[in-house]
Amino acid sequence: MHLQFSKFFKALAVILVASFGHSQNNATIVKINPAETNQTISKHIYGHFAEHLGRSVYGGLYVGDDSAIPNTDGVRNDIIEALKELNIPNLRWPGGCFADIYHWKDGIGPKADRKNIENVSWGNVREDNGFGTHEFLNLCETLGAEPYLAVNMNSGSVQEAVEWERYVNNPNGSSDLTDLRKENGRETPWDVKYWGIGNESWDCGGDMTADYYSNLYKRYATAISSYDNTEKLYRIAVGPGEPDYEWTETVMKNIPAKRIEGLSVHHYSVFDWVDKGHSIEFTDEEYFKTMQRAWFMDEFINKNAEVMDKYDPEKKVGLIVDEWGGWYNVLPGTNKSFLHQQNTMRDAMIAGLTLNIFNNHADRVHMANLAQTVNVLQAIILTDDEKMLLTPTYHVMNMYKVHQDAELLSTEIENNPSFGNVPAISVSASTDKSGKTHVSLVNIDGDKSYEITVNVDKMKPISASILESKKVQDHNTFDNPDKINPKEFKDFKYKKGKITLEIPAFSVVVFELN
Repeated sequence: MHLQFSKFFKALAVILVASFGHSQNNATIVKINPAETNQTISKHIYGHFAEHLGRSVYGGLYVGDDSAIPNTDGVRNDIIEALKELNIPNLRWPGGCFADIYHWKDGIGPKADRKNIENVSWGNVREDNGFGTHEFLNLCETLGAEPYLAVNMNSGSVQEAVEWERYVNNPNGSSDLTDLRKENGRETPWDVKYWGIGNESWDCGGDMTADYYSNLYKRYATAISSYDNTEKLYRIAVGPGEPDYEWTETVMKNIPAKRIEGLSVHHYSVFDWVDKGHSIEFTDEEYFKTMQRAWFMDEFINKNAEVMDKYDPEKKVGLIVDEWGGWYNVLPGTNKSFLHQQNTMRDAMIAGLTLNIFNNHADRVHMANLAQTVNVLQAIILTDDEKMLLTPTYHVMNMYKVHQDAELLSTEIENNPSFGNVPAISVSASTDKSGKTHVSLVNIDGDKSYEITVNVDKMKPISASILESKKVQDHNTFDNPDKINPKEFKDFKYKKGKITLEIPAFSVVVFELN
């Protein structure tokens, strides 16, 4: 457990006590310690991912300029507003596995002249390249989000990557590439900072060894920037998608520090890759196994961080969890390659628990990207023609946005109640720039509520919100899009510096204190 401390609240002492029944012998104590720290929870931990996969982009995010659905340059206005509400900090594109078959020049220029392609990564569907570099980067600009571009390392070339970086970043008139950009309607560069060099290179991105990948990465990372990286590009190398810490060791050992700013890892809360289970009609046992896999994120980060610390003790290289979330069998009757699933309170638990883990590892986790934004995997938004709904995962992300760029407060949990063999309660806390403190609590237990006492010293609760439902399988539908929605939480008492509450089973509670 990382112990980090707030320079703003030397007098702060927060103790949360959760107990089975009312037995003090089984009390769980969560402390937020009153000491100094300079550790900030990067807003980029709250990033998202939009791959060319199923109805993620086409028919989801992007409906085209001539659609009857209200849009801006082909992107749905309701989705734009929903993402703005989240203060979305970054968006990863175009993949995923798709990135390693994507050639960016096919997706620029007049749309009628763009080359149609076959998406061999996801269902062999035909795409018209209507959503390309300009559309994506202009969307990020509209959202106020940093674009995160994934370079085609498998079927592309170093030259192709170099030209993409020059096309989007160089000043007007510096080359024929910037002349071409201007001809295509963009007067100024976008200044793209984040560049992923490959994706899952140990599998769909080329089935490479760590040694081969490291050597190839160095060619890309050297070529897309100046020798001393005066452009300050943030170059992200591929890390493991499973507990392959030798891959991490090889990459960190072989790549010079001046050539790498981030190392990506992927982890999905999947209990069985052969049969991932139904996204709605899951059993109590499947729910528990999913929570086990969600908790594994903490160990996965810790062990990768241990390796990274050997080569980067100052923690300059960020651990980038650029794919995470729940992954289940597709909904019956949908294309198996489109990865379309529902989003229940189980997914809200994955989100709340995982974001607490990321917050508490803010010293090493510098960015993360939930997979994915619209209609795919643990989506925050689902669409059906003109209809759109926000999922329980969206609401958790919205409740937690208070932690973005806030100072992490250290949390310490003693004698946590067990949900099977994993902790039931997770917590993270931070202090924002205005001096307000936020405490996010999650109870993943599928059956039990727990009493909690929060000792807040001289601080007082301003407000609290809760996300809960009657069944862990509950979800929002197009007929009932607001079945699960955050509500004001009043079921607590405050007296003499103590907040007492009972946190319901499978619920998320966020307190604001002053």
